[in-house]
Amino acid sequence: MLHSLRFRLLIATLLIVLVTVSVMAVFASQRTVGEFRDFAARDDRLRQRGLSQALSRAYTQAQNWQDLQPVIDEWSQANSQRIVVTDRQGQVLGDSGKDLMGKTVGGPPWPPPSGSILFDGAPVGSFYVNPMSSPPPPARTDFMIAVYRSVLLGALIAGAVAVVITLFVSRRIVKPVESLTAAARRMEKGDLTTRVNVKSSDEIGQLAHAFNAMADGLAKQEQLRRNMVSDVAHELRTPLTNLRGYLEAAKDGLVQPDEALVDNLHEEAMLLSRLVNDLQELALAEAGQLHLECQPVSVGDVARALVEVLSPLASTRDISLVVHVPDDLPKAQADPHRVRQVLRNLLNNALDFTPQGGQVTVTAQPDGKWMSIQVRDTGPGITPAHLPYVFERFYRADPSRTRATGGAGLGLAIVKQLVEAHGGRVWVESTPGAGATFGFTLPLASS
Repeated sequence: MLHSLRFRLLIATLLIVLVTVSVMAVFASQRTVGEFRDFAARDDRLRQRGLSQALSRAYTQAQNWQDLQPVIDEWSQANSQRIVVTDRQGQVLGDSGKDLMGKTVGGPPWPPPSGSILFDGAPVGSFYVNPMSSPPPPARTDFMIAVYRSVLLGALIAGAVAVVITLFVSRRIVKPVESLTAAARRMEKGDLTTRVNVKSSDEIGQLAHAFNAMADGLAKQEQLRRNMVSDVAHELRTPLTNLRGYLEAAKDGLVQPDEALVDNLHEEAMLLSRLVNDLQELALAEAGQLHLECQPVSVGDVARALVEVLSPLASTRDISLVVHVPDDLPKAQADPHRVRQVLRNLLNNALDFTPQGGQVTVTAQPDGKWMSIQVRDTGPGITPAHLPYVFERFYRADPSRTRATGGAGLGLAIVKQLVEAHGGRVWVESTPGAGATFGFTLPLASS
């Protein structure tokens, strides 16, 4: 609980609210009390001025001190203040408290007089308002208490609202994270089918999208891994079974070790050798350790030389091989051996799937800074369901995996790795019943 994200968010929010409200409360209360004290001081000055005028007016009218007592009592009762009146010598001639009458006051600890009593513009006496540091009037004390109480109540309300909002927001934030954590733990236990529901487009939603994409990729890789193990076992089992069968038959005397048997054994051994070499080459390419000797290469010359080599095989199947490459085609910057290997794999793949009487065409043309090469056949085409996987290793559209419908499923995977090692890209376009076109790009050689 103490280490949970929700608890940390709550504590962080409460600390922010506490600090913010405390600073605002101190500032607001001090400013309010200061303003109130200034207002009270101005009000006191106005009251003292009014008291001075009232006492001066009463003394002027009566010209004696006895008639000032009613004014003192009325003013004291109306303003909740103690008022003491003295003559110029400091003798008390009027007191709302009645206990200082006839005494002489002034000097420490008494404060300076609050005002003077005037007669014909000259001071004849003085008066004191709340002398001897009397406590402030109850109204002022109540006001200050009300201010502090309001500030404290506001701070408590703000804190409560912050807690409610934090709990709501933390739930919205933490719940998707908890779902992601639970899904990750299920995936850690081997459940690659787990997914999380994406309900937002914010950063959490993007994280959920990334998690689902990662889960899809892991599930796909796991499926490919299982398929690869199965396919490798299948591809190795067939020639090994054939070799074992031939050798056991020769050992038991069922067949004679003649030239035909040797040819069969040699064919199966070569098949195993090609499979192992392809796997090794594919592993090197995927690890980025494939050595390339790049130089200017004439793609047209490579294509025409391959067509000449493969023409006898194409003739036996009544398939025509055609090269449409312009004579002024610029050269590509690539490893000529690897370019020949890529084109040979694509041409062999096209010949395997082109029916009798069909045609395989090789074209090439510059495309900006790249050379675009395409191999087009007139075979049955590839269904949309298989298109995304044709360059995966050991992938075969034919689940029976017979030799009549193709090899081990490594040729196109090797094509992809070799082209990407040159910095190019590969693609396939196909419409079922209308053939397929495999294309790749190579960088042009600089002038």
